[in-house]
Amino acid sequence: MNPAWSGSALMIVPTYNERENLPALVRQLRSLPGDLHVLIVDDHSPDGTGALADDLAARDAGVAVLHRSGKLGLGTAYKAGFAYGLARGYAYLCTMDADFSHNPADVPALLAKAQGGDDMVVGSRYVPGGSVVGWPRLRKLVSFVANRAAYLFLGVATRDCTAGFRCYRRIVLETIPLETIFSGGYSFLIEMAFLCQEAGFRIGETPITFVNRTQGSSKISKTEIYKAMYTLLRLRTRSLPWERLESVYRKGRTGGVGSRQ
Repeated sequence: MNPAWSGSALMIVPTYNERENLPALVRQLRSLPGDLHVLIVDDHSPDGTGALADDLAARDAGVAVLHRSGKLGLGTAYKAGFAYGLARGYAYLCTMDADFSHNPADVPALLAKAQGGDDMVVGSRYVPGGSVVGWPRLRKLVSFVANRAAYLFLGVATRDCTAGFRCYRRIVLETIPLETIFSGGYSFLIEMAFLCQEAGFRIGETPITFVNRTQGSSKISKTEIYKAMYTLLRLRTRSLPWERLESVYRKGRTGGVGSRQ
């Protein structure tokens, strides 16, 4: 039985070469109970995903498409989707992958927790009841290290801060200055979790079974891993008490603490 929820929700689905998966995904999302619409953000997929998305939208008023000029990154696709959803008054804005690694049947649980008071809800692989199916050991290790580093470097308490299966209450996206977020790829997810926590929003997690994609190819690359590491270092540097250190330095220069008289 699906958890109960009410209100208007937008599911943002970034796509790049997802023609094989998109029709079934949209059909399952649109068959869920409640007022859930779908926004496909396509990065000019060479396989014709964008044209297929237009066809789906033409048949269903609850489906919309944003076309972008090229492969511009996951983070910027999310931001484009957030801007679209906020402008149209959706109460909840959600994100998920297009490859069925996230199960559409889990969406109502995300929305129910958001309606229950959580400002950002993560479909988590790493809380009790969550799991990963089909990942090689190296991929599991990379994911574990990224999440552990986010906790150690930034104090992010969310156990799965690299998960893209999420639901945000609109107040979160209206409060956080999205235009200032530097990260453009998967590291965007880490930065959003950090900013949500830093802003004092309540973050919840609900367990999911993450299934490695069976059709198409994975979009993550070594470059994305390096960018995630850089994001951790950048946010850690930003969170250091520079104002206090600068104050001590100024006192030393003017004859206060640390001066050489």
